[in-house]
Amino acid sequence: MTVHGVPLLSLETPPMMLRSLLLTASAALALGACQEGASTEPAASTAVAAAPASRGSATATVKTETRKFRDWLVVCDNGNACSAFGPAPDGQGGWVRVSMNAGPDARPAVSAGFWGEQEEGGAGPFTLTIDGRAFPAAQGIDPSNDQAYAGVIEGDAIPVVDALASGRRLTLSQGVESTPISLSGAAAALLWIDERQGRLSTATALVRRGSKPASTVPAAPALPVVRPAPAVAQTNLPKPVLSAAFEARADVKQCRADTVQSPTFQTAVTVDRLSADQELWGVPCSSGAYNYSMRYFVTGPNGADPQALSFPTSRTPDDEVVDSEYDPGSRTLRGFNKGRGIGDCGIDSLWVWTGRAFVLAAESEMRECWGVPSDQWPTTWRSR
Repeated sequence: MTVHGVPLLSLETPPMMLRSLLLTASAALALGACQEGASTEPAASTAVAAAPASRGSATATVKTETRKFRDWLVVCDNGNACSAFGPAPDGQGGWVRVSMNAGPDARPAVSAGFWGEQEEGGAGPFTLTIDGRAFPAAQGIDPSNDQAYAGVIEGDAIPVVDALASGRRLTLSQGVESTPISLSGAAAALLWIDERQGRLSTATALVRRGSKPASTVPAAPALPVVRPAPAVAQTNLPKPVLSAAFEARADVKQCRADTVQSPTFQTAVTVDRLSADQELWGVPCSSGAYNYSMRYFVTGPNGADPQALSFPTSRTPDDEVVDSEYDPGSRTLRGFNKGRGIGDCGIDSLWVWTGRAFVLAAESEMRECWGVPSDQWPTTWRSR
């Protein structure tokens, strides 16, 4: 299958083909490949705005921020935890990550990975080699995937960070497989983390280390508190069929128009109980090669008086949720917006129903399609 003439990748793609396909796909597929259906609902008052934090929660004191330093990408979240990524040349499915939590007691962590070209070329240790100095890493970020090689530096990662900041050449290798990783921008990216976290000239700085004690580093900011409402029994739910009044809404009409070519998907309406007198209805709204989206509504019994939901993010609210699933037991709604078919970039979001609104509980986002598995994406929002 192709989108705009570019092959869509899957986890079954042969390893020898994968690197060239990764390069081709990243140039042509934009993040958020699911086409969003534009709403024509004019009245803003009909949208029920969810909130980034629940009632009585502590508010994070820093904002999420993403920066680029030449080839390197840096993301810091609302708790001031930061991750810096360096890519293989031309985005050829290779990466190294340096992560650093906020606060005086934090220590850096280093992980890395790449896609190989040969099916049986990866026998041997995973190694980061920086200017001729080898740093062995523990293998197995994703041991179930034999197409990808990955490793984590165990123990003290400071020597690796020092080498990355001052180095000129980095190579990842496993067996006969290897790939270069760009260090252009590495020092600037790590220095920016030092500055943002208040580590400059302290003993814990990543780059500009000094004599100031770690105790002078600011504490991590408080994370918002998110508490789910008690679960309710999912009994006596109405049939997931939209009423005539529901179908007459301008936003629902738009969703129907955007999914007219997918009649089976159009019928995938969902209904869940939020409380004794509230229901959550999901309406299919658009579908693409590997993403689909839903619009959600809070209603009275049997879908009465639907109120459109707008879901908060670390950026701007989303009226539609991509690849979503609601879990009534945990009161969570998850969305996973893949930037391309193999899911190595995109946005992973989690919202919690508090009894009054869906609030953002967790979010991670990888803007660059560099082959990074989703469990290594940088966080952009956290809660407690």
